[in-house]
Amino acid sequence: MSVLRPLSKLPDINAASVLLVENEEDFQQKLAGVMVKEKSVMVKVRLAKSLPLPAKNEQNRPRIDLVVFLINLMSELSLQSAEASLKHLGQGYFLGKVCFMVTNARHAALPAERMVAVRKLASGLRCPLLYAEDQTPDGVTNAAERLLVILRVAAGCVPMTTALFLSNLTSCIVPTEEEEQQNLDFDV
Repeated sequence: MSVLRPLSKLPDINAASVLLVENEEDFQQKLAGVMVKEKSVMVKVRLAKSLPLPAKNEQNRPRIDLVVFLINLMSELSLQSAEASLKHLGQGYFLGKVCFMVTNARHAALPAERMVAVRKLASGLRCPLLYAEDQTPDGVTNAAERLLVILRVAAGCVPMTTALFLSNLTSCIVPTEEEEQQNLDFDV
């Protein structure tokens, strides 16, 4: 079990590989099913409950262009699993090749501090934070389409655009307490 590195293998031509990491497998499987139907680029989807990945199939594993952490906000275990898995990624992944996708953000029983924790996690790593609806087929399709846009860029299939550039445009930013206080002082 080793640290996953983004540039440890050569890329495949006109192909992109994504690793979906989720403690619960239901949404992960639905999302993978929609993503592999992509026609413009050959999409390889790998599924994992957590990182690190087993070392035994490392030679056969394709290069991973994008790592997506799927977090169910109704499950504390889902958030803890994502946080624990982050330490098994090489630093190069945090240059535009990692994103977070959360589900159940609109649930009435959602603890507010869990949403804040996810936003701070994504902001601290300068990673995109996407929201998804996992209960309907249209919601799963929309989530897959958003991930495919990021995946094409991360895999180098979009000319003149890099994953780092896209990540800078879409990264989650949580204002510090000082910035919030300055905004309140400015409004008064």
